[in-house]
Amino acid sequence: MTHDPQLARLGLFDARVPRYTSYPTAPHFAADVGPSDFVQWIEALPENSEVSLYIHVPFCRRLCWFCACRTQGTTSDEPVIAYVETLKAELALLRRHLPRGVSLSRLHWGGGTPTLLSPDLMRGLADAIFAVAPMAAAGEFSVEIDPNEIDDARLDALAAAGMNRASIGVQDFDPMIQKAIGREQSYQLTRDVAERIRDRGVASLNADILYGLPFQTGPRISDSVQKLLTLSPDRVALYGYAHVPWMSRRQQMIPSDAMPTPEERLDLFETARQLFLWDGYVEVGIDHFAKPEDGMAKALKAGTLRRNFQGYTDDTAPALIGLGASSISRFPQGFAQNASATAAHTKAIRDGRFSTHKGHRFQGEDLLRARIIEALMCDFRVSRAELLADHQVSPARLDALFQRAAETFGDMVRVTEEGFVIPDRARPLTRMIARAFDAYDSEKAKHSSAI
Repeated sequence: MTHDPQLARLGLFDARVPRYTSYPTAPHFAADVGPSDFVQWIEALPENSEVSLYIHVPFCRRLCWFCACRTQGTTSDEPVIAYVETLKAELALLRRHLPRGVSLSRLHWGGGTPTLLSPDLMRGLADAIFAVAPMAAAGEFSVEIDPNEIDDARLDALAAAGMNRASIGVQDFDPMIQKAIGREQSYQLTRDVAERIRDRGVASLNADILYGLPFQTGPRISDSVQKLLTLSPDRVALYGYAHVPWMSRRQQMIPSDAMPTPEERLDLFETARQLFLWDGYVEVGIDHFAKPEDGMAKALKAGTLRRNFQGYTDDTAPALIGLGASSISRFPQGFAQNASATAAHTKAIRDGRFSTHKGHRFQGEDLLRARIIEALMCDFRVSRAELLADHQVSPARLDALFQRAAETFGDMVRVTEEGFVIPDRARPLTRMIARAFDAYDSEKAKHSSAI
């Protein structure tokens, strides 16, 4: 494909930038946020309000090489059983501090592989959660499902617990690519699991697929996307594979010499993107697609799309509470992250305290810059009127922030009376443009490729 020469001139194919699922990003969290802050922030939530709850299950039966998440392999159920007991104790601790009448706008089980829990463990965990807070009337309960690690009994348990959205990881359907990334999962198996999920009345199905994988070509990603489309997912996340073997040792198993170049990565993205658009999906942000009737597409149209640690969301709850090892919470006051090591997290809970070991208190222009970055990532535009109404900032200060970005990116951005806009041709630069509004040192962490 022919690329706009400005993309290369501005450094798209060389840059490494944050994904901006938070601001500031996690590498800037510090140890001055601890369990007492977490408790105070929970207790400050309004009574009868709605919150999101994320439950992290860090275990996998097998460790996929492409994954850079915090997970650990296990061939037995003993550590999983013990971990679920820790989660129940953590939930009981949360219940002591949560204000009255709080309900869940979103509940998400992620990992790792949440579906390696037995049906009994699933039922017990769900009961413990709903003893703390019920689902809100329009609440959404989603679970990440590994087609290689699910059966009818576990699907029945999840459906009975109220799961109404399921998320399936696909990555790619090409057998050679699957073997190269350590994730062998046939199309037939994935299709069968999708059908069994829908047979249980689960209304919505998400799917993840990756571009930028080893040995991936235009024809191969086209074949994978077209197979995925036969499953008719309601939402699709088209993530760029982040090859960071210096951070994730298991990625050293993947042949680096088989990786596509940055220019080829952009071509792979565009090939997949066009297929989703031709099939009637709405483009959401930089890497999501949704059916027009899906809540995420509706949020985009209404201007209520948001971004959090799971990516894009239509959830507008003011707080996201993360439970389990390494989970991150977001409150109006700041971020709080649990201990990453399962042992350290478990010890803290057994000692009767949360395992919060680092975080960030919002200060200065954090909330202003966070909203600018979120708006760019979601809508590719920033409303001057919204910022002036919601933040203590002068028009002159806003102009200075906008002009600084404009000086870097020239006609790839527009400053108008209404605000700041990223034109369609510059959308591949979105994460780089967002970085222009980041006041923190982005060199502190080795981020993934900008494309």
